[in-house]
Amino acid sequence: MPADRRILSPMVVLGGLSALTLLSITLFMTLGARGKWDFILAFRGTKIAAMVLVGYAVAVSTVLFQTITNNRILTPSVMGFDHLYRMIQTLLVFQFGSGLVASLDPRLRFGVEVASMVVFSGLLYWWLFNGAGRGDNRRSLHLLLLVGIVFGVLFRSLTSFLQRILDPNAFLTVQDRLFANFNRVDVELLTVSALVVLAVSLVGWRWRRTFDVLALGRDAAINLGVEHRRAVMAVLVMVSILVSVSTALVGPITFFGLLVANLAYLVVRSHRHALILPAAVLLAVLTLVTGQLVLERVFGYNAALSIVIEFVGGLAFLFILVRGSAR
Repeated sequence: MPADRRILSPMVVLGGLSALTLLSITLFMTLGARGKWDFILAFRGTKIAAMVLVGYAVAVSTVLFQTITNNRILTPSVMGFDHLYRMIQTLLVFQFGSGLVASLDPRLRFGVEVASMVVFSGLLYWWLFNGAGRGDNRRSLHLLLLVGIVFGVLFRSLTSFLQRILDPNAFLTVQDRLFANFNRVDVELLTVSALVVLAVSLVGWRWRRTFDVLALGRDAAINLGVEHRRAVMAVLVMVSILVSVSTALVGPITFFGLLVANLAYLVVRSHRHALILPAAVLLAVLTLVTGQLVLERVFGYNAALSIVIEFVGGLAFLFILVRGSAR
């Protein structure tokens, strides 16, 4: 993007987003606070930590996924992660009953969900990159997206079939777990998730210049000396881990990544991932914290944040398609 079309420099934009994010967090922690601060800080701090972690994971995974696919309307959910999560929740209730599932150790359930999604994506990547698409990883990436969509439809169909034969109480239990919720996050799971995301981030930050090259396209990246197959595989593994952790922690949020990633490109107007990634993360945290603050203080918990995000994200998706800005 030519420099003369920029209204503000990327650093000024990042500074402004940082200030707004800190302001929203401060308001969330202090607005309407009554009682002992040790309880308030622990109760609201857990929600803030969950929103920061999930916002970070969703924003980074979406930007990286769009980088390797060179498409601004794709998100990792196209690989079927959300539908796999829904099928796991439905299968657990169908097989063991809602009472036993509710009494399961959250750490065990979290581990099963993350492991299932990571193993599924790992097997898919391994099969496509080492079998069907050998010798042409451009075809493999396209095939990967197609197979991911097909698996997503398969998971959704199986989930719908199982939900139709559940009893009403079990069905309500499943439905309650299929919407993202920041009010029931386990502190221990939050710590484990933060460590996993931190490990992925340390590896990813060393690759930030490689991401810039990958965004130029497969042929340009190869000509510039990037081992494209290895780099794409590494990005897919990082994306899988981030999406799996955030989904298992609070539930699926389909359009949220699409919304913040495209907003980040719009406000920063740069293709450097050292600028785009922080902007997307700040926008994600700002959106989640402000949205949760409004829902709690204005609507009195009478709405779910994930539903509002899906609605706004869906409108943004249609707007991008209509404008024809998607590549």
